[in-house]
Formats: sequence, C-alpha cells, structure tokens
Amino acid sequence: MYEVEVKVPASHGEVERRLRDADAERVERVTQVDTYYDAPHRDFAETDEALRLRQERRDPDADDDGSGDADDRDSGGADDHDPADAETTKITYKGPLIDAASKTREEHETAVADGDAAAAIFDGLGFEPAAVVEKEREFFDLDGYTVTLDRVDGLGEFVEVEAEASEGADVDSVREGAFDVLRRLGLDPDEQIRTSYLGLLLDDSE
Repeated sequence: MYEVEVKVPASHGEVERRLRDADAERVERVTQVDTYYDAPHRDFAETDEALRLRQERRDPDADDDGSGDADDRDSGGADDHDPADAETTKITYKGPLIDAASKTREEHETAVADGDAAAAIFDGLGFEPAAVVEKEREFFDLDGYTVTLDRVDGLGEFVEVEAEASEGADVDSVREGAFDVLRRLGLDPDEQIRTSYLGLLLDDSE
C-alpha cells in the first residue's frame, strides 16, 4: 500500500471556512505522540525510511462540532464510547519516497495492544528512540481525500491532503487529485514540503 500525501504550511482559519463551504465531513480530532527509532543495522536517515511508535488519544468531545451531526454518526451518544477506545498505539514502517512531486511512499501500519511492551521489544532488538514528535490533528473527508489540519509542537500549523493507493494504482492521478483539493482550499501545491515533521524538527535543532 502506498500513501500519497502533500503537505503545506498554512494557518487554519481560512482553510476551515473553505472546508465548511465544500461540505467536507469532519471526522475526528486526536492528539498524537510519535516516537521515531534508529535501527542498529542501517541508517534510516540515509535510506529514507522510518520506524515509528504512535500513541494516539482521540478527543471524544470533538465529535460534536455544533452542527447537530454528531447524533447521526453515533445514535447512542457520547456515553456509549468506551474510554479504552479513545487511546491506541500503532507501529508504522515508512519506506523511501518514490515520487519527486509528493510525499508518496510505501507504508505498513498495525495496532498493538501494549505500547510499553512494543517499546521494550524495540529496545531489546537494539532500536533506539531518535526523536519525539507531538501534534494535534483534526481530520476531514473531502472527495475521497483525507484533509488534516496539524498543529505540531515546535513547528506550527500545516495542512495535509492524502489518500492511499494500491501498488497498481495510478499514483500520478491520485497526486493530481490531492493538488486539486489543495487548490479548492485556497492553498498552492507549489508550496508543499516533502520533509517529514521529524526531519523539520531535526533541522531546527541543528
């Protein structure tokens, strides 16, 4: 599976207005703490790979955006949410970028039951934490693309547009669709950043 993604730095106010005008579906808001690891057998910075352990907390209060749609999405109401469902941990591997015009790369991700145990497994195998990226994210669905409004600690506000593509899919077509979504939101695809948040934070620390 490939993740086709474009990301631009942008303040969220005008983008939120354009999302409402486009009848984008607001999905959820989460807080993510991403721990990236260095491998003992090769340099991920040189191979353009990434191994990540993500702890995510879902904001249940964000389900009701005041539009009256929350009850349509969950007829049982907020009290039916299991608190345990609000927190998840996932392991993600990201391969090298394969597209010069976007952040398209191979990606494999799976949930784990115990984040501390997963971290202990990494430690036992010689994988060492390299950096931590913390961010608040708000997700919208627009024309089959996921639009994400990110607030990243130490970096500021960004907008991402992404979709998944199978190995046989036309990556160019999916990427151009993402560019079209950016333009609908008043953003310029030429301003996209192909560097990850991890890379941006590491660059700032040098």
